[in-house]
Amino acid sequence: QVQLVESGGGLVQAGGSLRVSCAASGRTSKMSLMGWFRQAPGKEREFVAAFSRSSGRTDYADSVKGRFTISRDNAKNTVYLQMNSLKFEDTAVYFCAAGERPQLVWSYKSSYDFWGQGTQVTVSS
Repeated sequence: QVQLVESGGGLVQAGGSLRVSCAASGRTSKMSLMGWFRQAPGKEREFVAAFSRSSGRTDYADSVKGRFTISRDNAKNTVYLQMNSLKFEDTAVYFCAAGERPQLVWSYKSSYDFWGQGTQVTVSS
């Protein structure tokens, strides 16, 4: 089992920055794929960013490219999502996800085996 705990969400003005964190524990050595998704009220959960621990490759949704950066701290077993130039439409609950199979499509929810409980990010216009 793997436990994922997100933190760092909050209220920020449009144009501002925020960093959310995902602390992983348990059998994390098998988790080769780490990702962030988000879900706004009344909408489907959507892919934001992901990286492969084995290849180091990253990928981002078009809507956040150039503004968001996914990174990790191996010593702390923590994954981060740095969000800059935030927009009102970035308002959502942000979820951390982990999976064992980086060969799957990273933007699919089904490619991930474990999920955190989410952290709310609210951007005021």
